[in-house]
Amino acid sequence: MIAWTDEQQQLRKGLSAWYDVLSDDHIAWDKKAEFPREKWDAVRRTDLLRVPFAEEWGGLGQSLPTTMYLLEGLGEGCRDAGLNFSVSTHMVSAGVPLQRFGNKDLKARYLPGICDGTTIGAHAITEPDHGSDAMNMRTSAVREGDEYVLDGSKIFISNAPVADLFVIYARTGTAGSPFGLSTFLVERGTPGLTVGEPIDKMGLKSSPLSEVFLDDCRVPADHMIGSPGAGFLILDHVMKWEILCSFAINLGEMRHRLARCVQYANERTQFGRSIGKNQSVANRIVEMKITVESSAKWLYDTAEKMAANEDVTTDIAIAKIVTSEGNVASALAALQIFGGYGYMTEYGLEKEVRNALAGTIYSGTSEIQRTRIAAMLGL
Repeated sequence: MIAWTDEQQQLRKGLSAWYDVLSDDHIAWDKKAEFPREKWDAVRRTDLLRVPFAEEWGGLGQSLPTTMYLLEGLGEGCRDAGLNFSVSTHMVSAGVPLQRFGNKDLKARYLPGICDGTTIGAHAITEPDHGSDAMNMRTSAVREGDEYVLDGSKIFISNAPVADLFVIYARTGTAGSPFGLSTFLVERGTPGLTVGEPIDKMGLKSSPLSEVFLDDCRVPADHMIGSPGAGFLILDHVMKWEILCSFAINLGEMRHRLARCVQYANERTQFGRSIGKNQSVANRIVEMKITVESSAKWLYDTAEKMAANEDVTTDIAIAKIVTSEGNVASALAALQIFGGYGYMTEYGLEKEVRNALAGTIYSGTSEIQRTRIAAMLGL
């Protein structure tokens, strides 16, 4: 595991001062299913959004592992999982591809707003008929002079209802070809871009999502991120960041849940002794601890390999499966340990179950990840 430096620990300590503000009324916000704009403004003041971006654009110039370490802290300290998810989506979906592949003019124009949070980002990949099958997406982009004309639709786009900036993936070449996709930066309000109404969902309710429609949407050619046909390469890079960052948040959530269950198991008495003395309860908590440590190892070891430019195709898939499925098991175990109290909304544990289930679906389902691992094994 990584030995965190004093600087990294101080960054996380600075973030911890905001946990109470960010967690305030998290159960109420979940019930309202609204984006907590005031909390977003608080996140902006923490400087968390600046962490992975270069100083020339207003960032802090920190590494991927450091970014994950701070996001893990956010997950451990902030009980508003929807807000946490929107933070990760914003940083990774728009900022990461723009910094890594965007031209200098696009970076200068948009990265400062991403760093300070005045511009909220989203990326539009998933389509109604082509969820994980990105290479066969139908949304098209056709070059006409100095513009590209985008047509198509996207679904389940996180942050879309509140986003100011969209990174949109569209087909510019042959369907099914890894060189058939390209990536575009599109501002909200661009003619032909329509954002649908927020879609109600099971969990992560304070992180809004909706459909995005593109109808003769004309985008300047210099708003392409990277080169024509580089969309799949960009998407692959972004998805690695997305998995590592969003599930680092889940790791933090699991750490908090574990500590809460240990405390409750020691304080709650039944039949003259604490319930933690019952082997069935103790074993559940032990499994939670094993899941936390396994997830941490896979996430941070993979991040270090990625930073060293090593192939992490299998590692990413394993890290996602271990963490996402472990998070579900951990949330269910916590609910069972708390019993009837866990089932009540006021304790927030049933919300954690609903939130955790999403992790086995977004960023590539568990089934897709297992298929990828099988392919890497030659099966």
